[in-house]
Amino acid sequence: MSRSGDQSANVEPNVEAKPNQEGAEVAAPAGARGQTGSTDSDAPVQLAVFDFDGTSIDGNSPVLLVAHLMKLGLLRKRVVSRILLWAAAYKLRLPQNEARVRGLVFTAFEGWPAKKVDAFLADFYDHSIAPIFRPQADAAMRAHAEAGDVVLVVSATFEPIILRAMEHHPFAHQVSTRMCVAPDGTYERRVEGLPVEGEEKLAAVQRFGDEHFGPGKWELAAAYGDHHSDRVVLGAAKQAFAVTPDRPLTRTARACGWSILDW
Repeated sequence: MSRSGDQSANVEPNVEAKPNQEGAEVAAPAGARGQTGSTDSDAPVQLAVFDFDGTSIDGNSPVLLVAHLMKLGLLRKRVVSRILLWAAAYKLRLPQNEARVRGLVFTAFEGWPAKKVDAFLADFYDHSIAPIFRPQADAAMRAHAEAGDVVLVVSATFEPIILRAMEHHPFAHQVSTRMCVAPDGTYERRVEGLPVEGEEKLAAVQRFGDEHFGPGKWELAAAYGDHHSDRVVLGAAKQAFAVTPDRPLTRTARACGWSILDW
């Protein structure tokens, strides 16, 4: 996977850590050139990319969604068993089909109009995800936006969940996992393209930057992630932030000199 621009995983972080109201560290942009509010029209647009699950929120929205669907009796027992097997393989870092498990989750919505599913997921966000959105993430997004950076959330979770979050938090762009819509207006069990996971996150960022600003006219200024699968996108950023990282990402962050934030 190629990187955009002349970016190195070993660039020293150039940020100021500010205490927020709870006393935890919030990363503040260090005035990178080429911000969207800059007077230099030739300077590249600066992107600040945030992961969602485990980074922007204190939890995992697909896991919480499966638990919610199970509680409502919307998932068949056989489907639940297959999802749990996938989850066990994921924890063991074994190869698995990312698209297939998302299709299994969407069996809960078979026959539902897409608009009804979107409304269901928006309501799920309001009741289960909004309370665990990290104030530090909100503050970091706001700081980047006020500095003129383009704030982009890139996530493997389902698009309607991210769209709902976008209504309440300071980011105007997102790339997330979108399910196919059938001709009859219902959701299929197929992912449109690829789930936005691992290396696909960086590919999604590159497509977004090129399509919105043009090749060579943007830079990945900052990236935030919590999981070892975020290493690719973090490594492509000028400033990388490991947010309450898992053990493999902690090791990588220390080796590369990335900032580690305790959110």
